[in-house]
Amino acid sequence: MDMRTPALSDLDARSREIFRRLVEAYLETGDPVGSRTISRALENRLSPATVRNVMQDLEDLGLLTSPHVSAGRLPTHMGLRLFVDGLLEVRDLDAADREMIDHSLEEADATNVTDTL
Repeated sequence: MDMRTPALSDLDARSREIFRRLVEAYLETGDPVGSRTISRALENRLSPATVRNVMQDLEDLGLLTSPHVSAGRLPTHMGLRLFVDGLLEVRDLDAADREMIDHSLEEADATNVTDTL
């Protein structure tokens, strides 16, 4: 098994969303998070079984751990590091974001950076 720390961008969208929801729930409660909790929180409703499969994949990557078989999952140290790094990850702006920023700057009609900010 390759134990290099993956980047959030290495995960598919479904895995990223489940991972993010799980870490946020864990940070809120400090308790293991179950698949049913995640399933109910997702906008794209997925079955708890589907969520469990993704959680197992995340566990195989070393991002989650399970205290025992029937418990929910907890983020590992590596998983928490990935979550924090993901918050700080710098990405290129997509066209819609760039257009929104350009439009805001045009509306601001600011003469200096301080006014714009």
